[in-house]
Amino acid sequence: MTSDIFGSADREETTARGSAFAVLARQVRQAGMLKRRPAYYTLKIAVNAGLLVLGGAAFVLLGRSWYQLLVAAFFGIVFTQVAFIGHDAGHRQIAGSRRINDVLGLVHGNLLVGLSYGWWVAKHNRHHANPNHEGRDPDISSGAIAFTTDHALARRGRPARALVRFQAYLFFPMLLLEAMNLHVASVRALLGRGTRRSRSKPVEVLLLGVHFAGYLAALLAVLSPVQAVVFAVVHQCVFGLYLGCAFAPNHKGMPVLSEDDELDFLRRQVLTSRNIRGGRFTDFVLGGLNYQIEHHLFPSMPRPGLRRVQGLVRAHCGRQGMTYHESSFLGSYAQVLRHLNAVGAPLRPQADAG
Repeated sequence: MTSDIFGSADREETTARGSAFAVLARQVRQAGMLKRRPAYYTLKIAVNAGLLVLGGAAFVLLGRSWYQLLVAAFFGIVFTQVAFIGHDAGHRQIAGSRRINDVLGLVHGNLLVGLSYGWWVAKHNRHHANPNHEGRDPDISSGAIAFTTDHALARRGRPARALVRFQAYLFFPMLLLEAMNLHVASVRALLGRGTRRSRSKPVEVLLLGVHFAGYLAALLAVLSPVQAVVFAVVHQCVFGLYLGCAFAPNHKGMPVLSEDDELDFLRRQVLTSRNIRGGRFTDFVLGGLNYQIEHHLFPSMPRPGLRRVQGLVRAHCGRQGMTYHESSFLGSYAQVLRHLNAVGAPLRPQADAG
């Protein structure tokens, strides 16, 4: 159904067994850190399912009440945790069987949170193959936010240029719209003309349709029309903000590569990624994405293994003379905002830029 997201890393290691990454990869495999963790994921999925049921029960019992906005915020948080499972399934972290991972991904992505699993995996594959590479990484392609000076200077029209000028200030407010952006992109990818056909596409369309139809029917059956609209807005804003805040610190503000940069796999992944310091709570809140360096080096490693392998990776980077970038939770966002502010500086008045 989907392409092998671990393939790019594995192929590079195979073709360069004497490389710095191959040495590390052998250590990791010998330590058994790539073994599947079925008990962990069974528990995670069961807990998420329980939280969805709990939220659904509260939604029905509260009825036409404005306290439902608390339920909407709760669902925004739970939806993000569910999306993290979809992410892990896309990386084939959960099961050894590709089919099982794809089924879990389709259920958690299309059916439960309303995002196209196939579209996201294809997009995420390109990101993992070339993180922060201008022109190759879709996550820094020219969109509402400019991540490079060239993208900023290419903007035409006053609204677009004004947005880039103040994008550092607008970044978090714009994340409130991220879930809606992903929903729209998912629908366009599945229904748009010229999209790639796949065997899973009919299933994706069906599951996505069931999600949106069920979501709308539930809102209109329990809430007044005005309450339904406000509930959906709060829910999707919390979902988008949480999801965006989990992914934003990983690469934004790190070095952006160009066609002139020729780096091996290890350096390409490590030098463009940022880890977030923290304990078990941070691991839970960020879905393991706080170990971004380890995740990019070993995408198919189950989430619990990332903490265990960190020491090996950090030590190996030190032996290779490579910077292992790690930041605090708030410090990472400060770096992201400084980068966005610097990118928008050329479009600001000279006095402001100085």
